[in-house]
Amino acid sequence: MHATIRRYEGVDQNRTDELTKKVGESLAPKLSALPGFAGYYLIEAGNGVMSSIGLFETLEQADVSTQVAATWVRDEKLESAFPNAPRITSGKVIAHQKNGAYVVA
Repeated sequence: MHATIRRYEGVDQNRTDELTKKVGESLAPKLSALPGFAGYYLIEAGNGVMSSIGLFETLEQADVSTQVAATWVRDEKLESAFPNAPRITSGKVIAHQKNGAYVVA
């Protein structure tokens, strides 16, 4: 499994509810339709910071999700809500906790 974390800074805090709704209505369905999709999480960290975590079977699939997210921001005309490019971290998930068991990949 591979994860991609996107950290957005300078997010318009007055639009958090709108952004959360739009993600659920249009971005999350696009991501979940991608091959290898295993999960998506949106995090509101406060102070204009939002992060997302996407889980996919392969790194290539995770990379495609980043392209989909960038296109979505442009298509939805959300550049003013997300004024800065996200900081992106991607890589192989090497261990995780699931159902009480610690699993090393």
